[in-house]
Amino acid sequence: MKQYLRQLPAVHELQKDPRFDSLKTAYNLNGVQLTKFLQREISSLRQRLLAKELAIEEVAPDFARQLFRSVEVQISLWQEDRLARVINGTGTVLHTNLGRSRLSDAAIEHVVRTAANYSNLEYHLMEGKRGSRHDIIEDLLIEATGAEAVMVVNNNAAAVFLILSALAKQREVIVSRGQLVEIGGSFRVSSIMEESGARLVEVGTTNKTHLFDYEQALSEETAMIMKVHTSNFKMIGFTKTVETEELAKLMEKHKDVLFYEDLGSGALYDFKKHGIGDEPLVREVIESGVDLVSFSGDKLLGGPQAGLIAGKKELIDRLKKHQLARVLRIDKMTLAALEETLKSYLAGPEKIAELPTVRDIIRPAADIKIQAQSFISSLQSSSGKYHSELQESTSQIGGGTMPGVEIPTFIAAIAHENLSADQLSIRLRQTKPAIVSRIQDEQVCIDFRTIDCSEMEALLAGFLASE
Repeated sequence: MKQYLRQLPAVHELQKDPRFDSLKTAYNLNGVQLTKFLQREISSLRQRLLAKELAIEEVAPDFARQLFRSVEVQISLWQEDRLARVINGTGTVLHTNLGRSRLSDAAIEHVVRTAANYSNLEYHLMEGKRGSRHDIIEDLLIEATGAEAVMVVNNNAAAVFLILSALAKQREVIVSRGQLVEIGGSFRVSSIMEESGARLVEVGTTNKTHLFDYEQALSEETAMIMKVHTSNFKMIGFTKTVETEELAKLMEKHKDVLFYEDLGSGALYDFKKHGIGDEPLVREVIESGVDLVSFSGDKLLGGPQAGLIAGKKELIDRLKKHQLARVLRIDKMTLAALEETLKSYLAGPEKIAELPTVRDIIRPAADIKIQAQSFISSLQSSSGKYHSELQESTSQIGGGTMPGVEIPTFIAAIAHENLSADQLSIRLRQTKPAIVSRIQDEQVCIDFRTIDCSEMEALLAGFLASE
């Protein structure tokens, strides 16, 4: 083995090889970059040989050939997009792992225009002086939510942190035990409250909290009552919670205590009229008497990742002036996407229904059935290796939104004659674009609720490439 390892070519010899210059040209690399790839591959090849992961007979006749071949593979992988396009065949509309909301065409176009040019992000064009990014879309948000004032930060977790830090630091915040939620990434309300400097006061029990629990906990040290909308889980059975309207009436007797509701998902469109969930509208929550409400931009709103804070102007002004506001501020492209998303809401029902998130959630199962049947027909006529059948199923909203809500849908349940469902799903994830599916009863299932008509050709090509 040692005599073979001594035959591994030195880097300076490989740099003289014609294949070195060919790779530089083909992949637009400089000598330093390509040399680093070669060094890593030489080290990797040596380790694999010593560990007997690779037989010496496979590479000994021509080490240089093996090295350049491996280096080309690694360069190709390295130059691929890290953030890659994915076809979402899971049927989960707000799939957190897949980026949640898809933006509307108008939002995408505005993002591109804003990214390609200078903008008035913090400049008053009429006055010719410095402005504030907080002003850019505040009027649209006020119109959409009915709040006195609104500001935007980079996500809803940031909104929660800012509100607690700016308005309740070193003071008590009352929260029902049943609302001490944990969301994705181990984000806990109790932990974020501790980090903000606010002091948590738990009331009630896990399954039952009454109005008198809040009343008894109020003290001179109370800065805020915080209601956390349980958007990522649902309790059923022997339960009791205090509604927003009840707490708002209690707060009328305690004007020095703030009432803040973290809505989490935050809907501007009434999905209830389609029989989907019971998510409250942001406008309704504000009208019920809360001082502040926060919610996400990339969930039911259907826009970019952002945390929106709406409520009393005096409180919003205090938040805007807080030092954390700069730390948590959003960028120009997020503002551009959010602006066009809000304009769709203000333009009326037809424009709202064009937002991909809203469209996918309220899409009739009958339309999905037609699309699924079309795909099954195309797949069966293009390949003899797949068995496909149409099945009724249900889709989920996802993204920690509307827990327990399932929407009727249709799926293509697909089996390969030689591959297991796991093997096929792996191959599909390796296509370009990657196809993410779900597995049921040893079949790969594609839910067409989250498949755009423009993706049908790529979806079919991915299955054919995975034969």
